[in-house]
Amino acid sequence: MILYAWVGQQSVLACFLATVGPGILLMILLSILNLFMLRNNTDIRVAEPMTIKRKIGLFGIRGGKALPGLIMPFIVLGGIYGGIMTPTEAAAVAVLYSIPVGFFIYRGLNRKNFISVIVQTATTTGVVMLMMYCIMMLSRIFIMEHLPAQILAFLSGISENPYAILMMMNVFMVIIGMIMDDVSAMLLCTPVLLPVAIQIGVSPIHFAAIIGVNLGMGNVTPPTAPTLYFGARIAYTPTSSTMKPAMIFILFAWLPTLLAVTYLPELALWLPRLILGGHI
Repeated sequence: MILYAWVGQQSVLACFLATVGPGILLMILLSILNLFMLRNNTDIRVAEPMTIKRKIGLFGIRGGKALPGLIMPFIVLGGIYGGIMTPTEAAAVAVLYSIPVGFFIYRGLNRKNFISVIVQTATTTGVVMLMMYCIMMLSRIFIMEHLPAQILAFLSGISENPYAILMMMNVFMVIIGMIMDDVSAMLLCTPVLLPVAIQIGVSPIHFAAIIGVNLGMGNVTPPTAPTLYFGARIAYTPTSSTMKPAMIFILFAWLPTLLAVTYLPELALWLPRLILGGHI
C-alpha cells in the first residue's frame, strides 16, 4: 500500500484503511473454510485441559516474552493512524526501537552480525528505491505516450460497461500476480491501471483495495506463489501437498473477497470515510 500510495500520489493512511474491510471478510471466509475442511481430521491434537490459574500463568509467561516485539506494530500503526508520525517517521522510530530490543532482549543482534544486517538492509532498500525510481520514469513515459488512454480505448472496444472493464482489469492483475512478485507487480500495475480506473469512475482509494487483494492472492497462486512456498517450508510440508487446499482457499475465499471488494465499493471505503471524512 505504501508503494501504491507513493506511485499513485494517494494518502498512505487511506490506502491502509481501505484494506481493512476486505481483510476482515477474507479472514472470516478462511476461518469458515478451515473449520469445514478440518472437521473430520483425526490428526489434529487438542491440548490437554488446563485450569484457569495455569492458563493465566502460561499467558503471562508467553505474553511477557512476546511483549517487546508486539509493541513495535503499536508504535508503527498507532503513530500513523493517530496522526503522530508519517510512515517514514514511524519506520525510523521502529528501527531505533528494534536495535536495543534485538541486542538486549531477544539477543538476535550482536557485534558480529550487526554490520552485516545493516549492509543487507541497505542493499534491499537500495534495490527497492532504484526500482521505484525506474518505475516513476516508466510511468511518465506511459502518460506521455497516452498508454492508459489506449488501454481504456481497447477495453471499451470490448465492452463499455464499467463492471466488465473492472473484471478484465482483475483478470489482468490476477495473471500478473501469478507470474511476478507483489512489489514488481504493484509497481507495474499502478501507473498503467490506476488512470484507467479513475476514468471509469473508480475511486483511487477503492482501487487500492482492489489491487491489494489481487496481488495478495497472487502470493498464494502458483506458479510464483512466494507465500505458499514459504509456508510449506515453515510447516515442513511438501509444496505439492499444499496445492489442493490452496486452490480451495483461492476459489472459495480469495475470489469471493476480490469480487466483493470490486463491486461493493463501500467494503473498502467505509473505514477511510469514517476516520478521514466523507471526501474519500
